[in-house]
Amino acid sequence: MKTIARWLLAGGMVFAGLSHLFWARKEFQAQVPDLVTEVLPIDKDGVVVASGAVEMMLGAALVALPKERRRVGVILAAFFVAIFPGNIAQATGKRSGFGLDSDRARWVRLLFQPVLIVWALWSTSRGRA
Repeated sequence: MKTIARWLLAGGMVFAGLSHLFWARKEFQAQVPDLVTEVLPIDKDGVVVASGAVEMMLGAALVALPKERRRVGVILAAFFVAIFPGNIAQATGKRSGFGLDSDRARWVRLLFQPVLIVWALWSTSRGRA
């Protein structure tokens, strides 16, 4: 079960990463907090491209590096924590993207970030389940 969950997560990460680079770049820019581009010497598109590359690498690592599975799971969980402020910025800034065009939809989406964190940790943990 964990293997299937890990492979599904890996596929989702690679798909999300590709979407950052190609068909959903503008949508993802709605999630980049303004503070990031005010503090760092990078624009919103650069943040989206960089995070997409990281997502693809993490997704590939979930499958390609079985001996590093636990470490990759922890890094992926940390990545999900790191991008959470972008989701909050989208909700508080009332920025539409990905069909999240209402306050309710944007706030409900925030509930799924902890699910991704748990999924990353559980699917890469030792033992069977």
